[in-house]
Amino acid sequence: MTSPKSKKSSTPKNELPPGRRDGSNAKPRPRPVRSYSLYSPAEVHEIFRRFSVQRPEPKGELEHVNAFTLLVAVVLSAQATDAGVNKATRALFKVADTPQKMLALGEAKLGDYIRTIGLWRNKAKNVIALSEALIRDHGGEVPDDRDRLVQLPGVGRKTANVVLNMAFGQHTMAVDTHIFRIGNRLGLAPGKTPEQVEQGLLRIIPDEYMHHAHHWLILHGRYICKARKPDCPACVIADICKAEEKTTDVPAPLVEIAPLGTAEAVESD
Repeated sequence: MTSPKSKKSSTPKNELPPGRRDGSNAKPRPRPVRSYSLYSPAEVHEIFRRFSVQRPEPKGELEHVNAFTLLVAVVLSAQATDAGVNKATRALFKVADTPQKMLALGEAKLGDYIRTIGLWRNKAKNVIALSEALIRDHGGEVPDDRDRLVQLPGVGRKTANVVLNMAFGQHTMAVDTHIFRIGNRLGLAPGKTPEQVEQGLLRIIPDEYMHHAHHWLILHGRYICKARKPDCPACVIADICKAEEKTTDVPAPLVEIAPLGTAEAVESD
C-alpha cells in the first residue's frame, strides 16, 4: 500500500517564517518603546525662552567652591535638603576643599561635620572612599567624563550629570524627582525611568538652552509645578502646558524673578 504523500510546507525553503531569523521557534525581540514629546519644536523653544527670561542665570542651590566640593555636596544631598547640606558643608569646606584634605580629615571627623544630614555614616564612608579614588586614579582631580565619575563610590548617573553640567559646562540633564515629574506630567518627555526622561529631554531641548535647562526644570518643579498641587496661576507656560491637571490657560506675567533660596528634598541616585 502506498503511503500518503506528506503535505509540502507553504513556506519556500529560502524564506523563513516571520520573526525567525534562524528558523528556530524563538519569538522576535520586541522593539524598544520610544517616548515622544507632546510638544512641537516651536512650543519647546518657547517654553525654554520664557524660562530664560524668568531666570536668566539660574544657579544651583548647593554651595560649593570647586568641582570637588560640588561633587561632595551632591553626594551628600541624596535624600536630604539643599539647605541642610549647605548648613553642614559651610564649615566642612573651610577645612577640606580638596581630596587630599578630605582624606587627611578622616571618616570620623568628617562624620562630626555632616552628622545632621540623613544617612551621614554611609555618606562619610563614600566621601572618604571617593577622595581616595580621585587621588589614586585621577591625580586628585574630578574627571570630566561620566563613565569615570560613576565609578566613584556614592556617585550615580544623576550626580555625575550635575557635576558635568555645573562644573564643566557640559550639556547634560540630571533627572531628579522634580524633572522626572515634569517630564511625565506635562508630556514634555514621558518615560518610565529617569534615564528615559533624560534622553527624551536631550532630544528636544534646543542647544542654545541646554546649559541652563537642568536648573530651569528643577526650579520650575520645586516652586511652581509642585508634586501635590501645581501652582498654575504662577506658571509662565500655562498657555502652552498640556498637563491634564492644569487649572488655567492664562500664563503668569513673564518677568525676571529674584533667585529663590528655599530647597526641597531631592531624590537620591
